[in-house]
Amino acid sequence: MTDAPRSGRGAGGADGADDTDIEREEGPLGTYLRGVAMGSADAVPGVSGGTIALITGIYDRLIAAVTAASPALARRALEGLLGDRDQLRAVWAELDGAFLLALGVGIATAILTVTRALHVALEAVPVLTYGFFFGLIGASAIVLRDEFRVDTTGRAAAAVAGAVLAFVASGSASAALGESALATFVAGAVAVSAMILPGISGSLLLVILGQYERMTEALSVFVDALLAVATGGPTATVVETGVPVVAFLAGGVVGLLTVAHAVRAALAARREATLAFLIGLIVGALRAPVVRVGEEVGAWSVAVGGEFAVAAAVGALLVVGVDRLAGGIDLD
Repeated sequence: MTDAPRSGRGAGGADGADDTDIEREEGPLGTYLRGVAMGSADAVPGVSGGTIALITGIYDRLIAAVTAASPALARRALEGLLGDRDQLRAVWAELDGAFLLALGVGIATAILTVTRALHVALEAVPVLTYGFFFGLIGASAIVLRDEFRVDTTGRAAAAVAGAVLAFVASGSASAALGESALATFVAGAVAVSAMILPGISGSLLLVILGQYERMTEALSVFVDALLAVATGGPTATVVETGVPVVAFLAGGVVGLLTVAHAVRAALAARREATLAFLIGLIVGALRAPVVRVGEEVGAWSVAVGGEFAVAAAVGALLVVGVDRLAGGIDLD
């Protein structure tokens, strides 16, 4: 976790303060566009929205806003909604509400758009798509290699535990959580915690949990239902298809209030061991795209392997390019 990102980024330091002031002057449109960039990154496994936040200079502001959320603040907000408008305005300012709203709308716009395209790609060209994901995931582990040292038994154990957990959980599309509303809720809570982790992708965590394909499909179906209603279709379809989406979003809200704080506390208390565990997750998750391709094609062949390798190279180059643009992911 970084409370002081690279020089000239975020709110830390003189340069960071200037960047934050500039961002505020740009207004909601600039924040919205940053959200679009973050959402586009978060929609694909292996690319982190937190990294995009670093690149665009809003990481510290995002962390401050996210960690300001708490049950106590929620109670104050409820009091404000019940009549204390001054209290409500104070809570909105403390949360940096205008910033989060514009950023959230941008993220949602991108996720709805990109996941729809990825759903089509998963159906039409699964080998190329999963190969691309493999490259994204693998390169993410590589660009983070300098962020931790496995020089103690505890850190080595943490790295192995993360890798084994992800490897086992990535064994099949139905592994890990299943498809219940509770599973979707938990997936949302876990995935949203990656928002505060540069280099760790929320979509990657969904892949590990066996929820990625399911959620991309659920979002696509839900958007189709909304479009159908706009042209006179039945509203019942929106309610039916919206259940997993609402469960996921509800989990995300709870995740912001709980999981995100727990991850940040773990990084503050045991940074090296926590990073070792998280990077172990990335390495173990490399199994998931390979397994999914096997499920799609039945058996690997030279042709399938070649397609997979080419797509993986493209994905890896994308992550390396983003990392170079960011100046190297810094989690100190």
